Amino acid sequence: MIKSTIHPSCIRMPSTAISANRIAKLTARERARFAAARPRSAALSARNAEHLLFGVPLHWMSDWGTPFALHVAEARGAQLTDVDGHRLVDFCLGDTGAMFGHSPAPVVAALQAQAARGLTTMLASEDASAVGELLAARFGLPRWQFAMTATDANRFLLRWLRAVTQRRVLLVFNGCYHGTVDDVFVDLVAGQPVQRPSLLGQVHDLTQTTRVVEFNDLAALEAALAPGDVACVLAEPVMTNIGMVLPEPGFWPAAAELIRRHGSLLVLDETHTISSGPGGYARAEGLAPDALVLGKPLGGGMPCAAYGFTAELAARCEAAKRAAPPGHSGIGTTLTANLLAMAAMRATLSTLMTEAVYQPMLALAGQLADGLRGAIARHGLPWCVSQVGARAEFQFCARPPRNGSEAAAAMDDALEHLLHLALLNRGVLITPFHNMMLVCPETTAADVERLVQAFDAVLAELTST
Repeated sequence: MIKSTIHPSCIRMPSTAISANRIAKLTARERARFAAARPRSAALSARNAEHLLFGVPLHWMSDWGTPFALHVAEARGAQLTDVDGHRLVDFCLGDTGAMFGHSPAPVVAALQAQAARGLTTMLASEDASAVGELLAARFGLPRWQFAMTATDANRFLLRWLRAVTQRRVLLVFNGCYHGTVDDVFVDLVAGQPVQRPSLLGQVHDLTQTTRVVEFNDLAALEAALAPGDVACVLAEPVMTNIGMVLPEPGFWPAAAELIRRHGSLLVLDETHTISSGPGGYARAEGLAPDALVLGKPLGGGMPCAAYGFTAELAARCEAAKRAAPPGHSGIGTTLTANLLAMAAMRATLSTLMTEAVYQPMLALAGQLADGLRGAIARHGLPWCVSQVGARAEFQFCARPPRNGSEAAAAMDDALEHLLHLALLNRGVLITPFHNMMLVCPETTAADVERLVQAFDAVLAELTST
């Protein structure tokens, strides 16, 4: 399900009506409120500072709008409990890693049973056979391989596809995110490709082998493909990490035809758009990629990923490997497809990634999106709301952005930090770095109402005179 609606009343109040002064004042209040309520998180953050870089296990955890890191004691279903005893309704869900809820019972049971039989062996298991069959049935691609993360899956696929096509160039869309694959960190600035300055430690000029165009721009896509040197186009079917950017009607069928006409391959990264249904966005919309990447939610929270091929592409990959000299391929890691990961994927695919589980999630996400639209309209803000399956997002623009540049222009870091922190202080957590929310099978209508009411209350303070 893809939905984006703008209420006419959203144009009554220009965004400049929310002054930077007001945002700063409310943010200071919310930071003080957060700090006063969480002395144990504060103490743990101070302890972390002695031995952890930036005082957190992963440096980007310090980018949240909180004055110090929130520390979690327990996560179950749709709720988190922090170390200070505050219970939060979780609409972040590990940024999709826990899309089926925290510690779903079938996955927990599978992990407990497998842990007693072995964790990792670097060998195959019966679960691998079952997972391959389930993936083929769900996603329509007959051949699969595994990785620890979607980043790894994307990286491995680039190696396979450059090998089989004997082409060096990757094509991506401006503002994309495909994990920490170096090749994708190229943006358009004033129409020119520029290596993203935030990428640390890169010593190669990525613009020599990565081409970038705007999403929804078929003319630019065709021009970029015309030299005949593009191995593959790597894309999310709906852009999600710079804020949602929905494909315009007819974009993907036309784009797929252009890609094939120029001898390139299409890879769809469904790590976030798996929210669309048990076969992902591609299956729901009738797309036929050459390869597909699945990440975070595939193991119910366990680190694992998978990537699939058409039969024709799989045959080319096998031929390329057989023709290569012996030695390391640069594809695969020792812990990939470990016994625990395979057990988790089998449980997720067979019991959670089903129509029966998805349908209530999609319906509830629709209620959430409508509730957000209602609150935005009540306060006359020029914002829009989009929905992709079980995922919804509000953006600080009157109309849904049609490409990465428009999505980036709509972002407001200070306002975003305030909203996230204020919602957290009111008992709800949404995804940081943008304004996405996700519902899981354990999310209730009351949880959605709590988020909408908290959102409405914060908007009331932002827009009061």
